[in-house]
Amino acid sequence: MRKFLLYLLITALAVKANAQMINAFEGRKTRILFLLDASGSMLAEMEESNRWSVAVTLLSRMVDSLRGVKDVELGLRVFGHNKPNSMRDCHDTKLEVPFAPFNHKSFRKTLRSIKPLGFTSITQSLLATEDDFPKDPTARNVVIIITDGVEECPGDPCKVSKLLQKKGILLRPFIVGLGTDAEDFRKSYSCAGKYYNAEGIDQFHKVIGVIVHQVLNNTSVQINLLDEQGRPTETDVPITLYDADNGEIVENVVHTMNGKGIPDTLYLDPLRRYNMVVHTLPNKLKREIEIIPGRHNTIALETPRGDLFLKVGGITSYRNLQAIVRNQQSCSTVYNQSFNSKQKYLAGSYDLEVLSTPRLRFNGIMITQNKTTTVEIPAPGMLQLRTGRDIQGSIFQKVKGEMQWVMDIPKEAGRHELIMQPGEYIAVYRVKSETRTLYSKERNFKISSGINTTLSL
Repeated sequence: MRKFLLYLLITALAVKANAQMINAFEGRKTRILFLLDASGSMLAEMEESNRWSVAVTLLSRMVDSLRGVKDVELGLRVFGHNKPNSMRDCHDTKLEVPFAPFNHKSFRKTLRSIKPLGFTSITQSLLATEDDFPKDPTARNVVIIITDGVEECPGDPCKVSKLLQKKGILLRPFIVGLGTDAEDFRKSYSCAGKYYNAEGIDQFHKVIGVIVHQVLNNTSVQINLLDEQGRPTETDVPITLYDADNGEIVENVVHTMNGKGIPDTLYLDPLRRYNMVVHTLPNKLKREIEIIPGRHNTIALETPRGDLFLKVGGITSYRNLQAIVRNQQSCSTVYNQSFNSKQKYLAGSYDLEVLSTPRLRFNGIMITQNKTTTVEIPAPGMLQLRTGRDIQGSIFQKVKGEMQWVMDIPKEAGRHELIMQPGEYIAVYRVKSETRTLYSKERNFKISSGINTTLSL
């Protein structure tokens, strides 16, 4: 007993030292719900006391240490304390202390009044937490489960935890196994959240301190965008970080090199898992990123890039000629790039479809890291088309002995200016008012770069 009392004195001094604890999420409510096991097994011996007494003492002092921390509210849900173990009541769970500002006295008083009694019903208790948190989409909702036993009731705490995270009700829970077999507990609960084992009083105290520190503090992260040599040289790219569990957008940033020429640091909530999208062309995705609290984290992703320059030779009549850039491997459209412009792409092979008349195609264009690939097309010419009557027909090119459609001839009589790529063409047409096929005609003509060609039909 003397050893335990000495330990409590040391704990009290530590709590006093932590009284100046700062919430890095100030301005955004953080709600911490302690989900506490009060089943009969909590009366089991723990060093010179028992598990329940140790839990009550340490939680009371932790509550005191959080009294002056801004934008933090506490709640307490207890299970296994109203019905004896013999009744095997899986619904023996109750929110004993609702969230409210400055409820620390109520929290401590309630803790002291509870007596361990019944059954371990973690799944039902976790499920009930959905209604414990006020409806506040901006709040950070955290559950800390303290238990000394595995689930004794039907249900899967892991499935419930994932469901609540997916719905955005809470962040990934913390589970503290108190005076237990670490391996059995880890197998049972690691899928539900972050598991910690506390076989003794000192370890339990440290675990609770570590958890609260994680809850109240951001963690530094450096994102390295790697070139083909594995060097973090890529930068100036927008990045979106999503919550991997519920899809919420957490951060939108533009990657930056700091004054020392290394990727700049940002600070993230260590309670979340992240999906990261780097908005290169095409995007790069990294899933389920976990950051380690209390240390500087590095997230690396290969994003080597090169430039594609699209150029029209000579003087062009196109107002905004574009090319569809497709990923050669997936055939998916990456971007519509304007000519006489330069754009960065991930290193790799691409297909281009130039939206000229006729359309031009370039396959297997290689983009190489830190180099510029140029694709140049000849300047177009102008077809001055004159029709005295309404026309029905089309313009073709002969390609490998086959007629290949280029465009329809404007139907209305009059003068038409058509921008076309250099080449030889065939106009196949008939006057619209004629009803016999034998009145069809064809005319050959040639388009040259920068030259006006007149064609009368």
